[in-house]
This record gives sequence, structure tokens and C-alpha cells, in this order.
Amino acid sequence: MNDSSECLSREAEDQLRCVIDAVTSNQKQQSYATAVVFLTFCSSLVFLMQAGFAMICSGCVRKKNVQNTMLKSLLDVCGSSIAFYFVGYAFAFGGDEQPGKVSFIGSSNFLLLDGDTANGDSRALLYSHWFFHFSFAATAATIVAGALAERCQMKAYLYFSMLLTGLVYPVIVHSIWSSNGFLNPFIDQPLLGVGMIDFAGSGVVHVTGGSCSLLASMMLGPRKGRFFDARGKKLEVPKVFHGHSKSLQMLGTFLLWFGWYGFNAGSAVDVFSADLSLNIPVVASTLVNSTLAGSMGGICSLFLNFVVEERLTGEPLWKLSGAMNGCLAGLVAITGSCALVEPWAAIIIGSVAGVLYYLSSLLLVKACIDDAVDAIPVHLVGGAWGVIATGLFACPTHLKFWYRLSDRSLVEHPGWFYSWARGSGDFSLMACQLAGLAFILCWVTVIMAPFFFILNYMGLFRSNALEEIVGLDVSYHGYTPGALDGEVSNGQLQDYSTLSGSRRFTPVLSLDVNEENDNIGVDRFGD
Repeated sequence: MNDSSECLSREAEDQLRCVIDAVTSNQKQQSYATAVVFLTFCSSLVFLMQAGFAMICSGCVRKKNVQNTMLKSLLDVCGSSIAFYFVGYAFAFGGDEQPGKVSFIGSSNFLLLDGDTANGDSRALLYSHWFFHFSFAATAATIVAGALAERCQMKAYLYFSMLLTGLVYPVIVHSIWSSNGFLNPFIDQPLLGVGMIDFAGSGVVHVTGGSCSLLASMMLGPRKGRFFDARGKKLEVPKVFHGHSKSLQMLGTFLLWFGWYGFNAGSAVDVFSADLSLNIPVVASTLVNSTLAGSMGGICSLFLNFVVEERLTGEPLWKLSGAMNGCLAGLVAITGSCALVEPWAAIIIGSVAGVLYYLSSLLLVKACIDDAVDAIPVHLVGGAWGVIATGLFACPTHLKFWYRLSDRSLVEHPGWFYSWARGSGDFSLMACQLAGLAFILCWVTVIMAPFFFILNYMGLFRSNALEEIVGLDVSYHGYTPGALDGEVSNGQLQDYSTLSGSRRFTPVLSLDVNEENDNIGVDRFGD
């Protein structure tokens, strides 16, 4: 009788274990499915930001450079995808299967070869994770397109975008986001016991792209006539090159804002965690904080410009471009802490970002650094402020809720303001943020400054003066709009045709683009 009871008990125990295993397996499959679908959706929103960047860049340039700017936006995606597939993803996340082993750069999973040996669920998760971070990498590269608009050669831009997404950006990702990075908070001995926090990429993405923009703009020099006359004499008042379409700029701004919700919310999925569960409250928090910071950035930039213009000229002006870029600066700044701060802190972060954007934009003009779309004030300054703001406003409750640490390292080292409230003034998190910011700037400078210098020395970086004057659409794409609002004269086209030996413009040289009745566009390639 006892033997029968023991046998039945063992059989019941085995059946119960089978049921538990089946339920656990089903839950894991559901977690995989949820993570893959959510990551794919957010990645698509981030990819849509490429259209936003293209619209902003094309709207900010003159008509004679629209096609060139649009093609560079397309090359961003094409070059970035190839570079990130071959080596970029491996450099960024290779070795994450061995957490705790600190390394400077990833060394496995080139060409996504780990997907060949993975099961269906793991492969789907790997591919969706690649697509999500490829979208981030392409974003970092396309930030530079606007800063170099109207004067950069096509080949140089393709070389740059592949180097940035294949080496420079992945090393930064590995150091901060990979489980093997020396700045990651999850390694066994994180920096100062806490590591660097950059939730969705204020530093990783935006400071990287913004610092590249600054280096490239300084090396490339300003557009002809922007700060200096034809003889090289500095103008008393810098000439403003107005973009040809505010409508495209506004469309691009809204597309970027919309894509930002995928940018920030998608970062709430940790594909390397044990349960892959989607943290819904964190996702909701990112959406609220992103909206508030972007809104306050636009409002503060708009009103600050209004007040300054009124004081200086006596004529108050509501500048649309300042408001649009202020919104983007606020979104950039909140990206690093969107899940880790309270809504009131998001308002402060966005407000400061709007003010910093306006002041840094003026400083660039003062320094004669030409940035056609204000990418440097928006992304470099806004991103740097976002990294610092995380060290100020990171809330211990949100840190504990998001990171779910077994130890209390991050909870014991919150934002500086919270440490003050506790009476400790702990500076560990802020020190890590500053160290991470310094690392990004140094790494980008060490790699990209020599690269830009070599390109410039070899004559591969900047278009020649005549190509720039007639417009890159003319010199690179064989297109001459008949109505350019006086941007290009018939004589300039003749000079270019003579010096370049091109015959493309002979049939249309009788056109005078300065005549009011000339409103015909001529496209010799029949696009």
C-alpha cells in the first residue's frame, strides 16, 4: 500500500512538473514574441526618422542643393546598413553571451553568424535587435548630413558614414550599453560602483553624431559667402542662407518627434535579460517625459529668441526655425533619462535644452562655424546636457524599478539633487556621466579628426568653389532648375561648363535664371 501511494505521489509530482515546464515554456515564447514585435514596431518608428532628417535637411538648403542633400540622406541608410551588418553589430554587442567579461570592443557575431545556429525564437530576437540598433546607428550618421550640407563631396560622405557606423559608434555602444562595457552599470565592478546611465542615447547617439558634425564642419569650413567675402575678408554681418522650404522643415520636425517615441520607448526592452518581459510602466513614462521635454524646449527657445530680438532691434520676431530646433533639442536632452526622471524634471530638462540650443547657435555663428541645420547645437549640446541631466535628476525609485538590481548600487547613487535631499551630496553617478561624456568626445576625436584631415588633404572632402557656387545638383546630378530665385546666374553656369568640360548645359545656356518669367525646370536625365 505504501509503495502504491509513493508511486502515485511520484507520478503526480512528475505530471505537475510537466505542466509547470509547459507553462514556463509557453510564457517564454510569449515573452520572445512580445519583445520581437515591440522591437520591430519601435525600430520602424526610428527608421521613419530618416525621412524626418531628409525633410529638414532639404528644407534648410537652397534649391540648387536639394537633390544632393536628399541623396546623402539615402546613402546614410545604405552605407550604415552594410557597415553595421558586416562589423558594426559585432563590435557593439559581440561577447554579450559572456556577461561580466569586460572588453573594449566586441569580437563575435560578425555578419550575424550566431543567428545560423540559434533556434527560431532566438534568431528572431537577434535579427530584431540588430534592426533596432541599426536604426540608431543610421541616426547617428545622418545627424552629420545637415551640418555639411551644400559643400561636401558625395564620396567623402559615404566613406564617413560607413566608418562611423562600422567602428566609431559601435565601440561607444559596446562601452556603455553592452554587458561587457567598462562603463556599463551591470558589470561585476562598475565604475565608481555605479557606471554610466544613458537610457536611450543622449550621449551614445546624439553626442557621437553632434561631435562628428563639429569636427567635420571645422575641417570643411563655411559655405562660400557665409562669413567671408570673395577676397577672404570677414563680413561684418554674417550672410544668412535661407532654406527654400519652411514647410519641409516643419514636416521633418514632426516626423522626428513621432519617431522619437519609438527611439525612447524601444529602449525599454532588454533582450539580454532572463525573462524578456516588457516593462509597460517604463514605456509609458518615456512617452510622457519625451512629450513634455520636447514641448518645453520649443517654447523656451521661441520666447528667448523673441525677447532677445525685441531688446536688440526693437522688433519682436517669432522665429519658426528656433522653435522647431528647440523642440528637437528638448527631445535629444530627455533621451538619456526619459525612463528615470519624474515629469517635472523632464520639463526642466527640456527648458534648459531650449535655452542652451539658442545660446550655442549664436556661439557657432560667433566662431564662424557653419552648420546649415543647427545640428551641432541640437545634438551635441542637447545630448551633452542630457547626459549631465541624468546625473542630476535620476530618481532612485525609477532606477530601482527599471534596473531591477539585486544590489542597491544605483539606488544608493541617484541623481545629485536626490543625494542632496538625503544630505549626502553623493557625486558618483554624476562623475560617471562626465567620464562617459569625456570618453565619447575623445574617442570620436581620435578616430574622426585624422580621417577628416586625410580626406581634406587628398582633396576628397570639399567640393571645389565653382561646383559649390553653381550648386551640387548641377555639378553632381546634372540638374539645373530654371527658377532658382537668383541663386545661380547664367554666367556661372557657363563658367562651370567651360572649366569642367561638361556639355550638359549647352542646350539650356540661353536660359537666364534671374529672369522673373523663367520658371521651367530642366532635368537632362529624365528622372
